[in-house]
Amino acid sequence: MAASDWEGSEGWKRMWRWRRLARLPGARLFRGASRYLPKRLYARSLIIVIAPMILLQSVVAFVFMERHWQTVTHRLSAAVTRDIAAIIDMIETFPSSDNHAEVIRIAQERLNLRVDLLPPDPLPPPGARPFFGILDEFLSAEISRQINLPFWIDTVGDSNIVEIRVRMEEQVLRVFARRSQTYASNTHIFLLWMVGTSLFLLAIAVAFLRNQIRPITQLAEAAESFGKGRPMPAGFQPRGAEEVRRAGIAFLRMRERIERQIEQRTAMLTGVSHDLRTILTRFKLQLALVGPTAEVDALNQDIDDMQSMLEGYLAFARGEAAEDTGSFDLAACLRRLEDEARLQKRELTTELEGPPEVQVRPTAFSRLMANVVGNSLRYAERVKVSARNLEGRLVVCVDDNGPGIPADRREDVFKPFVRLDEARNQDESGTGLGLSIARDIARSHGGDISLEDSPLGGLRATIRVPA
Repeated sequence: MAASDWEGSEGWKRMWRWRRLARLPGARLFRGASRYLPKRLYARSLIIVIAPMILLQSVVAFVFMERHWQTVTHRLSAAVTRDIAAIIDMIETFPSSDNHAEVIRIAQERLNLRVDLLPPDPLPPPGARPFFGILDEFLSAEISRQINLPFWIDTVGDSNIVEIRVRMEEQVLRVFARRSQTYASNTHIFLLWMVGTSLFLLAIAVAFLRNQIRPITQLAEAAESFGKGRPMPAGFQPRGAEEVRRAGIAFLRMRERIERQIEQRTAMLTGVSHDLRTILTRFKLQLALVGPTAEVDALNQDIDDMQSMLEGYLAFARGEAAEDTGSFDLAACLRRLEDEARLQKRELTTELEGPPEVQVRPTAFSRLMANVVGNSLRYAERVKVSARNLEGRLVVCVDDNGPGIPADRREDVFKPFVRLDEARNQDESGTGLGLSIARDIARSHGGDISLEDSPLGGLRATIRVPA
């Protein structure tokens, strides 16, 4: 490679490196801001509507305040100050008291100002300046520029009157002017119209957004119910925008196809089960005619094992998917498991926290509990079952003191027909479908099963399903 090519390649590398680094702060800023943004579509849609409206109103209000309100206030203050300056000029030009009366009359009738001449007492001390003192600022600046005499103003006392005192050589001129003469006081009308219109439009937008979001929420609830094996929510049908209706129709068609496929598979498996059971029954009858011998007893045991395996395969294939959701008594289930443990001469302790009634598919969930607990009872001497039904979530922990399962093989036991012979007794009967069926049932309820180390020294199986 030539030196120029090498330099060029290094230059490209540096350029791309700098571009990636330049994008990193923005990406981190976006990720940091996204943590505080709402996650629901309704709230995000409201932000999309509200944020531009607030930004537009802020810009309009700033431009209005900066260009219109301040300009008008400045001009009104300048006009009143010119009138006061003209009054001072007339008083100084015609010092007679009779002329002063005429000046006061002209100021009141022509300029709409109430004027008094006071003794040359000291001006009052400056008062507290209001927080938003745009009138004080402009009026003080104009008096200083046009009159250039000591003055005192009060824009706080009477909300409708502005008092101005100017110290002349021999007397003090006191002027009362209406606030509307010096200040653009109708600004609040603009702000009220702007805010009121925005709130009205926002209320309309909220109503429309709610009607548009509701079909999406109903579709999500229907999909969640279908995933948990529950019936369709009452009154569900595609509504809303065209895209939402298309999604709803596609979901309904998908549900129909899945249910039809399950029904066809169940019907086929039922027929296969009937045919195979007939053949196995024929085998048993033929062996019964032969008479009791050791070979016949062995063949009968093989037939029983084949029938047990056949039932396990069919149960796994069906998955108890056709059962409806109903109330399941968890306390009664735990009592049955305790009775079964006593028959097997095993130690089983149970505890239940929360209400015993859960909404699941009763037969399927009973099979799930029997498979998981039965697996522990088969390989352990001591088993503990802890169930917590809190906040709409059921968590069942099954701990045992058995041989356990290596961490890297725990997912393998959920696969159909898998048996860990190196960790289990090879003489034990079974099809390797118990935990596969259990996980299939848990996932059909919208939950799952996980395996981890147990405090008892063996294996812990944790069942989590919505209740």
